[in-house]
Amino acid sequence: MNDKALRVLEFNKVKEEIKRYALTGASKDTIDELVPYDNIHEVKEHLQETKEALFLLMKKGAPPFEGLYDVREAVTRAEKGGTLNPGQLLKIGNMVRCARRFIDFIKRKDEEEAYNILEDICAGLTPIRKLEDSIFNAIIGEEEISDKASQTLYNIRRALKERNSSVRDKVNSIIRENSKFLQDNLYTMRGDRYVIPVKSEHKGSVPGLIHDQSSTGATLFIEPMSLVKINNEIKELMLKEKAEIERILQQLSGYVYDEIIAVKNNANILNELDFIFAKAKYASSIEGICPAVNDNGIVDLVQAKHPLIDPKKVVSSDIYLGREFTSLVITGPNTGGKTVTLKTIGLLHVMAMSGILIPARENSAVSFFREIYADIGDEQSIEQSLSTFSSHMTNIVSIMEEADNESLILFDELGAGTDPTEGAALAVAILETLRHRNCKIVATTHYSELKGYALRTMGVENASVEFDVETLRPTYKLLIGIPGKSNAFEISRRLGLGNDVIEKSKELISSESLQFEDLIQSLQEKSMKAERDAREAEMLKLEARKLREKYDVKLENLEKTRENAFGEARREAKQILREAKEEADQILKNMRELERLGYDSDARRKLEAQRSKLKDKLDKTESVINKAEKDNGETIENVKPGMEAFLPSLNQKVVILTMPDSRGDVQVEAGIMKINVKLKDLRKSKETKEVKQKTRREVNLNTKSVSSSVDLRGLDAEEACYNADKYLDEAYLGGLGEVSLIHGKGTGILRKSINDMLKNHPHVKSYRLGEYGEGGNGVTVVQLK
Repeated sequence: MNDKALRVLEFNKVKEEIKRYALTGASKDTIDELVPYDNIHEVKEHLQETKEALFLLMKKGAPPFEGLYDVREAVTRAEKGGTLNPGQLLKIGNMVRCARRFIDFIKRKDEEEAYNILEDICAGLTPIRKLEDSIFNAIIGEEEISDKASQTLYNIRRALKERNSSVRDKVNSIIRENSKFLQDNLYTMRGDRYVIPVKSEHKGSVPGLIHDQSSTGATLFIEPMSLVKINNEIKELMLKEKAEIERILQQLSGYVYDEIIAVKNNANILNELDFIFAKAKYASSIEGICPAVNDNGIVDLVQAKHPLIDPKKVVSSDIYLGREFTSLVITGPNTGGKTVTLKTIGLLHVMAMSGILIPARENSAVSFFREIYADIGDEQSIEQSLSTFSSHMTNIVSIMEEADNESLILFDELGAGTDPTEGAALAVAILETLRHRNCKIVATTHYSELKGYALRTMGVENASVEFDVETLRPTYKLLIGIPGKSNAFEISRRLGLGNDVIEKSKELISSESLQFEDLIQSLQEKSMKAERDAREAEMLKLEARKLREKYDVKLENLEKTRENAFGEARREAKQILREAKEEADQILKNMRELERLGYDSDARRKLEAQRSKLKDKLDKTESVINKAEKDNGETIENVKPGMEAFLPSLNQKVVILTMPDSRGDVQVEAGIMKINVKLKDLRKSKETKEVKQKTRREVNLNTKSVSSSVDLRGLDAEEACYNADKYLDEAYLGGLGEVSLIHGKGTGILRKSINDMLKNHPHVKSYRLGEYGEGGNGVTVVQLK
């Protein structure tokens, strides 16, 4: 997108606001380099990632970015095999710990919500716990190494502590013995060695090495000979400590080098996540929403606000075009908000196409434009001797050379700065030329001729910024469908101009002009009310549709739950019946055993009566259960292979595969199983239908040799497109309905080339990026004709 439009629309100020929420220099650099994406797939993906980050912020709070720093310099040094200082190692340790915590943060779910894009990004994070622990065990601060870094360092520092304690006792003893020769009864350090302040006239009284003297020369700092040996031991231990620290730092730097690929990858991913969450935090501050994105030029911004105006003062506007009209002509008084409206529509589109949520109401929509051109403001130059008109016309000439049907064009005061008659005619000609190219245009003007042009031209609509005559102030609200009314007479009357002057002024204006102004005034209230009611009705319709879809799903789940409950109850009843039969059989067996042992005929008759009574009761119970099963659905009479039916015994739908055999059995498919059941046991379900069998193309090709996907990673764009085209021909001949083209994520160049090839491919019905679980935006899923 051209830099001039981004500069005029003040996109850099939005980026500066987002940078306030970024933590690392790397992510701030990413924000500085942010420009609108050049295809609609990337726009939708980056808007969705920002939306997911915003939901995460609201549900889980701030992400675990504590201690995250810019580690690019440290990683580059480690990659070259250099030794890192403690501060650099500590930053890398914090970054690695942040990566591990972020993995846990994204995996922790309160419900079954999915953050597909963020989860896909975080899938590349690698926990390096060993490196993390090694760094934090060894380093306390940016200049401090822990005693636990190594056993050798621990021993050296313990010995140093003992020597220092010993030398302090020794030097205190020397001070007491030579106090009369000393300037002060205390010791000090010179070059890491203990010395005492001796008066210069008594330097021979304290034998030792002179290290320094005071500025006046009255005091000499002498290291007594008795301290030389122990001071040498301390110095030697300090050198050993320094060498051991250097060895530890070199060892830790080696650990980083061994894991440099994972470290570098984690750093890049965390910088990207910091960038995404900075956008999300900014969206939260402006109450941003994720708009729908289309590529057919439809703009529908509901209660849109300019993001750089104070939220307490900004006035929201409904801005739309692209359906009934493609050009919008805005008229109204100066300082009424026309330019702000232009900048709002332009800036919100730039933000959306850069993956930034916009300050508007839900259900707003933006269109993907290849270019946004903006001629806003006066850019006259003394050096170039350009007048206001010339500077505007220079911009307009440049715009008309490049604009096409994928362009949004914003004109501020079109045709201004020259003779009104010629300027108005020129403005109409410019708008007509661009309209015939199907450009989307929003223009502001003072010329009344453009109001008439918009009224009589299909595809062009009038709009105005509202002006309150009572308060003599603009309301800054945009009124689409209403051309602006000058209100000069009303304003003059309220400011005290005499009625006779105003009436005389009216006489100088043609009656047609006055009638036109009156018509505008009468239409304004009616149109505003109708437009407001229509948009409110549309919003309510969308909300009602969402509620209906929501409750349809709930009703379907309720029906399934009830059906499952009935099936479970029937199975439990059959189990109870089966157990009762087994118990009854056991009782009858016992009765026959007793009968065998000897009972008279009367007892036998009584036992037989009880047995018959028990059998009748069981048969009655079984008939009730069977009747309930029959009520579950009608029996199937006309059987066709491929028909869907319900099998009560399994409580699930099945597909009939064969016609009934001589015994009345049919083969059915239940999930992955194929079983034989009695036709009489099958029931018609409420949704019984014939499953269409996929027609197969009869070709001389072994379909088993055609894979459902092809891997194009590592190829250049031309070779990948050739291989993809050849594979699609084979898949089409093989009868495959859906295939996957694996191109990887990378820079997106390979994906763009393949998608451009798919647009005009004869075998392609539709295509889309992979969803969660399919490979995300590293895969394009293609539906074949």
